[in-house]
Amino acid sequence: MVTVAYVLCKREVDQTVYQIFHNFFVHLDSIIKGFVCGKGKYYSYLCKSYTIKSDKKRMKITLLVVGRTADRLYAEGIRDYLERAGHYVPCEMEVIPELKNTKSLSREQQKEKEGELILKAIQPGDCAVLLDEHGKEFRSVEFAAWVEKKMHAVNRRLVFVVGGPYGFSPAVYQAAQDKISLSKMTFSHQMVRLVFAEQLYRAMNILNNGPYHHE
Repeated sequence: MVTVAYVLCKREVDQTVYQIFHNFFVHLDSIIKGFVCGKGKYYSYLCKSYTIKSDKKRMKITLLVVGRTADRLYAEGIRDYLERAGHYVPCEMEVIPELKNTKSLSREQQKEKEGELILKAIQPGDCAVLLDEHGKEFRSVEFAAWVEKKMHAVNRRLVFVVGGPYGFSPAVYQAAQDKISLSKMTFSHQMVRLVFAEQLYRAMNILNNGPYHHE
């Protein structure tokens, strides 16, 4: 029995290209299986593995947070929604270790030190977006459209940043490309992570005509 082995790097090609090559190799495999050589024996081929690379790498969405998610239910919900969103676009949550011995620090000092860690985590080419109470507000459909525009414009990572309990330092505000607000209400910096993860999945579902969102 003839086996055509091939490897497609799905992380580096879009779904359309992947489907085209998938159909091609399936068709090729069926042709080779029917090819007879010599005394009625099947002629076996061993095809090389292929890695298809796209010229344009896929953008990744990163949720950058300060400190671990303490509440287990929040943590499970965040992981669940990011995994769901990951079916449409690469997603991850990056955790900056929380500061120690903060009792000796003022609020401003704590924000400054957290800000230094945030700036170190932001890489060249990233688009940093702060989740901030003074940022732009969107309806879910509007947020989905906004994310879609960013997906076409950003080459590396679209980084959504959740600060510590006292917010962001002036240096972080200056470095950010944008600010968005999830609500006029105030959420804890822990709960914001879960709300954002759910809205990100909802946005991906909207963009792909999924059944999750209802107008």
